[in-house]
Amino acid sequence: MATGKADNEQLKGSKLFDVSHVTAIVTGGGTGIGLMITQALVANGAKVYITGRREEALEKVVELYNTGPGKIIALPGDVSDKADVKRLADEMASKEPKGIQLLVNNAGVAQDENTKFSSAGQPDMKDPVAISEHFWKTEPEQWTETFKVNVTGAYWMSMAFLPLLAKGRDSTPGYTSSVVNVSSISGQMKGSSMGQFAYASSKAAVTHLSRMLASTFAQTKVRVNVIAPGIFPSEMTAGDSGEDNKSTLDMEPSNPAGRPGHDADMAASILFLAGPGGLFYNEQILYPDGGATLVQPAAK
Repeated sequence: MATGKADNEQLKGSKLFDVSHVTAIVTGGGTGIGLMITQALVANGAKVYITGRREEALEKVVELYNTGPGKIIALPGDVSDKADVKRLADEMASKEPKGIQLLVNNAGVAQDENTKFSSAGQPDMKDPVAISEHFWKTEPEQWTETFKVNVTGAYWMSMAFLPLLAKGRDSTPGYTSSVVNVSSISGQMKGSSMGQFAYASSKAAVTHLSRMLASTFAQTKVRVNVIAPGIFPSEMTAGDSGEDNKSTLDMEPSNPAGRPGHDADMAASILFLAGPGGLFYNEQILYPDGGATLVQPAAK
C-alpha cells in the first residue's frame, strides 16, 4: 500500500506550459497573431526566430518586445519563395545545430478586396446575376498569391524544417517537436467569409494540408496541429497596425463572447500546444473563436 503524499509537481501549470527549452521559428511574426504567439513564447522563456518579408517590422518587434526571459531574433525571409525557404532552413541549421522544437506557420495574406463586402459592397444575395457579377471581379493573381503564401508557404516551411524539428525533439526527455499551422475559422464556415472566397478556401486548404502533414510526419515523431482563430486584431482585420506593431479592432463580433480575441487567448493556445501539456495532441484543431462556429453554419 502506498504511503506518503502524492507528487503533483508535473501537474502544475508552470510544468504543463513550460516552453523554456523551446527554440521556435514563427512566420509572419512581426504583427498580428504572429506577434501574439511570439510574445507568449518569449514571455515564457523560449528563443524565437521571427521571419517575414518586412524587415523593418521584424526589427521593431526585436526592439520593443525582446524583454525576456526568452529571446527574439529577426530572420527576414519569404515563405512563398521555395529558394528563400531553403536559405532560411540552412541558416537556421547553422545557428541551431541541435535543432529546433517548434515551427509556427502563421504568415498569411488576404487578396479579396475586389469582392470583400466591407470594401466592395454586398450584392443582392437573391439575384443570381448580381452575385455572379460581383464575384467575377476577382482576378486570377489574387487567388494565386493567396494560395502561394497561405498554403504553399506552409508546405515549403514544414518540409524544409522537418529535419531540424526531428533533431530538436530530444532536447527534453519525453518531449516531441511540433508544427503549428495558423488557419482560420474562415476555412470552416459555409458562407463566403464576407466575400472572401480565395482567403477562406486557402484556410480550408491549410487545415487539410495539416492533416496530411501530420500523417506524413507521424513516424518521425514530429506532431502537427492547427490553431483556427476567429476574429483577432491584426492588419488583416483592422487594416493597419500602430507604432507598436499592434492593431486595434473597434467592433463587437457576432460570437457568443461578444468580443474579438485577446493576446491572452492566443497565448494560451500556443503555450498549450507547444508545452509538455500538449504532447498527446497530434492532428488536432483548436478554435479560439469566442464560440463563433456555434452560431454560424460551419463544418468542424
